[in-house]
Amino acid sequence: MFTGIIEELGVVKRISKQGNITRLEVQAEQVTQETKLGDSIPVNGACLTVVKNDPHTLVFEAMPETLKVSNLGALHPADKVNLERALKVGERVSGHFVSGHIDCRGVIREKRMLQGNLSFQIAFPIVFAKFCIPKGSIAVDGISLTIVEKRADSFSVYIIPHTLENTTLNFKGPSDKVNLEFDLLAKRINPA
Repeated sequence: MFTGIIEELGVVKRISKQGNITRLEVQAEQVTQETKLGDSIPVNGACLTVVKNDPHTLVFEAMPETLKVSNLGALHPADKVNLERALKVGERVSGHFVSGHIDCRGVIREKRMLQGNLSFQIAFPIVFAKFCIPKGSIAVDGISLTIVEKRADSFSVYIIPHTLENTTLNFKGPSDKVNLEFDLLAKRINPA
C-alpha cells in the first residue's frame, strides 16, 4: 500500500525489452535508500517490483498489460517519473490509500489558473464514472489528489504549488496522458 505522497522525481535512464518484458532503469537518490530487491515502488502510480538496485538506480520489469493500461509505455530516457516507497505499518497516512493498480489512463483536457489556483481537467473512460466522487480521492500519476468537480467523463482537481514543484504535473499539459487509480473506498461502495 502507498499514500500518494510523492517522495521523489526519478529520471528514466534506460528502457530495454527482453521478450515481452520491458526493463525500466530509473535514477533516484532518496527512494533508493532502504529499498531492497523485491520491494514494490509505484512509478507514476503503477506498482512495479525492484529487480535490481544500487544507491542511485532502481531497475523494474513491466509486463505488456502494465504498459497497456498505464502511461509507462510512452516513457523515454530523460523523462521524469513520480516515485514513492511503500507505506510502513504504524506511519501516518498523509494522502489516501493507494494500491498502485492503475484503473485506466486519463487525458489532460485543460490546465489553467482558476480563481487563483492551478486547475487540471482530466478526461477518463466513462465506464469509470461511478468511481469518480466529488471531494473523493484519486491518484493521478500516483499523486493523491481530491476531486473538485465531476462531469460525465472528466473531473477537475486543484494543484497547490508544492505538489506542482515536486511531481510530474509540473511538466504535463493538455493532451498528456496520466495514470488514474480511483479511490479504493469508492470502488468498494460501487463495485463493477
